[in-house]
Amino acid sequence: MKKVIHKADSRGFADHGWLQAKHSFSFASWNNPERVHFGALRVLNDDVIGPKMGFGTHPHDNMEIITIPLKGVLKHRDNMKDDWQAVLPGEVQVMSAGTGVQHSEINGSVDEQLSLFQIWVIPQERNVEPRYDQKTFKAEDREGKLQTLVSSFDDSDSESLKIHQDAKLSRIDLSKDETFIYHLKSTNHGVYVMLISGKVEIEGDILESRDAIGISVTDSFNLTAKTDSDLLFIEVPMINF
Repeated sequence: MKKVIHKADSRGFADHGWLQAKHSFSFASWNNPERVHFGALRVLNDDVIGPKMGFGTHPHDNMEIITIPLKGVLKHRDNMKDDWQAVLPGEVQVMSAGTGVQHSEINGSVDEQLSLFQIWVIPQERNVEPRYDQKTFKAEDREGKLQTLVSSFDDSDSESLKIHQDAKLSRIDLSKDETFIYHLKSTNHGVYVMLISGKVEIEGDILESRDAIGISVTDSFNLTAKTDSDLLFIEVPMINF
């Protein structure tokens, strides 16, 4: 088993006033040569966006982009559909940028901050037709069990959102002292575990809120919740680039 631990306070940080951004991997002006990616996972940004603020229209291509709102109201608009679409906590948004897409994302509230994770996964196919999708996932469906949010188009799971990569994003909520065994798709995959909240022990290492651990070269690993905990798993092929 191979492990890499990223403590919450070791992430990159950018204070733009309206945007407080924490980067698990090199992004924008924050460059850490030892933290460019974890396999096909290229970006995991933990953003807090001020009321009525956001990202103006900008382009993306050849990237699978997943957004998970945690608090507040996200509003999204792109050149595939010009209407503003609300994405709320409990929902997940996916966008295949493919040959190219233009989009905007803003905080849809006039008085509340927006908190979200934005995740970029390197696709296994380039120049696909751009697409957008979003779906609601009930919190009770991840109590003590894995809830799959995103999987590959080749995966038989019909309840998850789809991307162009042999990846799986999932969440679980564990009660204090509850244990769980995570099984990987294959030994060619790795899992980046972000502890959204709580305190857990994973294979002998203690993680607290917003700490992360990347685990690879194994077919499974064990974890125990030390307090009530909410975890995000991002499983990806361990590609190099």
